[in-house]
Amino acid sequence: MGEPFDTSDEPELHARNLRVLEALLFASAEPVDLKDVQPFLSEAADVGALALELQAAYAGRGVNLVQRGDKWAFRTAEDLNFLLRREETDSRPLSRAALETLAMIAYHQPVTRAEIEELRGVSISRGTLDVLMEAGWIRMRGRRRTPGRPVTYGTTEGFLDHFGLETLADLPGLEELKGAGLLSSRLPTSFQIPLPHDGELREDEDPLDPDDQGELEGSLLDEARGED
Repeated sequence: MGEPFDTSDEPELHARNLRVLEALLFASAEPVDLKDVQPFLSEAADVGALALELQAAYAGRGVNLVQRGDKWAFRTAEDLNFLLRREETDSRPLSRAALETLAMIAYHQPVTRAEIEELRGVSISRGTLDVLMEAGWIRMRGRRRTPGRPVTYGTTEGFLDHFGLETLADLPGLEELKGAGLLSSRLPTSFQIPLPHDGELREDEDPLDPDDQGELEGSLLDEARGED
């Protein structure tokens, strides 16, 4: 087992690396991939260890260093969130259908549109996926290896950041959902919350084709305009 923190031979170099990492993270409004920080540090710097050291230094303070998927960001301490709520710039609040669709994707990913509709028991209204993609909370992962090769959807690091989650494992579990009144307490004893998968493509998924992104986004935008 190695040391928990960066072990540069020169304390001054170590201190400089820590300050550089702190400055770069503070300057970014979005979570930062540590690979993008590495070029600004000394050659032998362990950026992961530096991030952990910085996280420990900010524990218990008004702002904390948090991990969002594979990225890191400074965020207001959870118990002080009520003091500094972000102003919502989107004038279109999410509909119940959009919230339900987002929940289906979060818990069941990778999931196709048809699978979402089967889970919800109703079809997805036009533009719902577009709204969630514009918010930066879902993405197209790949194509299911089934007839028609439907697109599979999953959540993004932006979803984790917005909802204050380090990983999908932090999504509310069965008891938490029951406690919040989001699930009936009379559910069958065999009922289980699914385990979402947001990693590499699974065996039943193919990569998106080169032209998929533009064509699919254009199709979603056309659907959204059709609702106006």
